[in-house]
Amino acid sequence: MRNRPVLILAVILAIAGSSCRERGAKHIDQGEIHYNIEYMGDVGMVPKEYMPRDLIVSFKDDKILFDISAPFGNIGIYNLSNPEENIYDTYISLLTLKYYYASKPGEINPGFDSMLDMNINRTSKTAIICGFNCKNAEITFPGSEKVYTIWYTDEIDVKNPNNATPFHDIDGVLMSFFFMMGPAEMHFTAETVYKKEISDKTFERRDKYVQVSREEINNFINKMGSL
Repeated sequence: MRNRPVLILAVILAIAGSSCRERGAKHIDQGEIHYNIEYMGDVGMVPKEYMPRDLIVSFKDDKILFDISAPFGNIGIYNLSNPEENIYDTYISLLTLKYYYASKPGEINPGFDSMLDMNINRTSKTAIICGFNCKNAEITFPGSEKVYTIWYTDEIDVKNPNNATPFHDIDGVLMSFFFMMGPAEMHFTAETVYKKEISDKTFERRDKYVQVSREEINNFINKMGSL
């Protein structure tokens, strides 16, 4: 009995020291993935502590919502994909401004113009992230020797999880990846996977947003990184 407090403390430390936690079984078809965001290079005049710190991805069957929101200030970008309703929307909240652009099926979401020419090289490397077996790919861009690494898994049951993103050719849920949106380079690492029921309303088109053109919403995305 004397060693029991030591054993309990060891278990608590082991749990607290885990940087990536899984909730629920593999091959789940609905739930949330929480990612940490790390910014690389110049993100404009906004201090990094004011920028969004987390990405929450909600998924259900073939429906998916990317939510990149700042902790305050009503600043965020949302990418919604609902193939059943032909909804492929990008939403921008910038203080009191609220705009959205409705992409057509097969169209890449706005903000990713600098990623359209990327090359994907799948490798034989494997890793375990949040308890999921992951595959590896290396990303390069014409005229640059820099190599980006991404990891993805086919053990989360989402159909076409990267629809309308630059990674649409990757058949798996991204667990470690990056986005170049406007002037910002953001790197995402999965920290927690939750199995939970997601309401169908999560994937409905938002109201109180003003519809704008692709060019206009691209300008707003660039503005968010250069304020």
